[in-house]
Amino acid sequence: MSTGPVATAHRLLTEAFAAMDEIRETGTDTDLLSLLPLCEGAIRKLDRITVATVSDLDRRGAFTDRGYRNPALALADLLNVDRADAKRRVRAAEHVHPRTQLDGTELPATLPATAERFADGRLSLRHVDVIATVLSSHAARRIDPARLEAAEQTIAEHACVYNPSELHSWATQLVEALDEDGPEPDDAPPPEINTVKVIPNRTGGGGRITGRYDDAVMFDAIATALDALSAPKDNLDDRSWDERTADALAEICSHTLDHGPTSLTPEVGGRRPVIHVVIGLADLQNRARGALLDFGGQCTPESLRMLTCDAAVVPIVMNGAGQPLDVGRVKRTIPDGIRRAVAVRDRGCAHPGCNRPPSWCEVHHINPWELDGETKLSNCVMLCKVHHRLLHHSAWTVRIRDGIPEFIPPKWIDPQQLPRRKPRPVDVA
Repeated sequence: MSTGPVATAHRLLTEAFAAMDEIRETGTDTDLLSLLPLCEGAIRKLDRITVATVSDLDRRGAFTDRGYRNPALALADLLNVDRADAKRRVRAAEHVHPRTQLDGTELPATLPATAERFADGRLSLRHVDVIATVLSSHAARRIDPARLEAAEQTIAEHACVYNPSELHSWATQLVEALDEDGPEPDDAPPPEINTVKVIPNRTGGGGRITGRYDDAVMFDAIATALDALSAPKDNLDDRSWDERTADALAEICSHTLDHGPTSLTPEVGGRRPVIHVVIGLADLQNRARGALLDFGGQCTPESLRMLTCDAAVVPIVMNGAGQPLDVGRVKRTIPDGIRRAVAVRDRGCAHPGCNRPPSWCEVHHINPWELDGETKLSNCVMLCKVHHRLLHHSAWTVRIRDGIPEFIPPKWIDPQQLPRRKPRPVDVA
């Protein structure tokens, strides 16, 4: 980036940032208080340019030409940001910039009043996201287009005064007031909601499981099974009712994994679900004082000794570099043993920033089978469907280095093409 307009812009920005940093170091309180609005204004200008650039690239098909169907995914890789941040910028681009139809016809911005104020720096990117969210709601869609256009003007004006949280509450009330008739009456019973959330703890083993069952039959089946197994074992059982219920649920799941028919435990990702216990070689030599489970939790020596008595648990011994010691046999179709080893090494999709678990992933030959690539651990990587397709249809490449997958971005994402890899879990040895 030594010559050209981008280099010039980079130089000028560097000089401007240096000047602001000098004010921070040497300025008075008054100077520093004035510096903060200046920084916020600069952020809003940069956000405006970013959003406009995303819109231009999307209209030109630049992301599609590089193998990305989703602009947000391309932006997340290019800028190395979370997908939520990338989606927010793409969403803003879709609402505050002109759109082009398939026949080439250009349509004005969906939110023209918002676009005007975002362009002159009176609104932040978060304000734009709030307005787009409120005006895309079901209530907003029921409002007459002319009234909705006037509402957008009013909301954009108030956005210059309200912070994003205040704006969201006020704009939602406005839209609900304009939606005088509300949703059409529905004599049908409300839909039944049956949901379960499994959320692993970020800081260690275990996690939270919460659920809701409106279906009375399903709820009774679960409640009956839990009740049958959660009774106190004897008069010395001092566990609380909640603790006994939690133990009962774990017992039911363990029994199903071990002994349930195929209809109850279907294959996921090409194999039946099995608990993996990852044991470091040093730990094994040290009488197995700890191990790592599939979802990243560390189990205690007591739990490990209990698990290793169970034939449905697959112990996988790791060497000091965190690599499985056995790679299985070589053939085109990924054998179950190699898939297990790849799953243990990659912990799901290996692409940086992706958190898809192994059950949602496929195993990819780094050096293709048709080009004499072998089916072995050092030539395999686990990828979700999105990143598997991306690897086949874009300039991304992957290699194994020190036994760990690392991805080389195309030059348009990183001119230096520095390798990227996911953070490794803390060694339990």
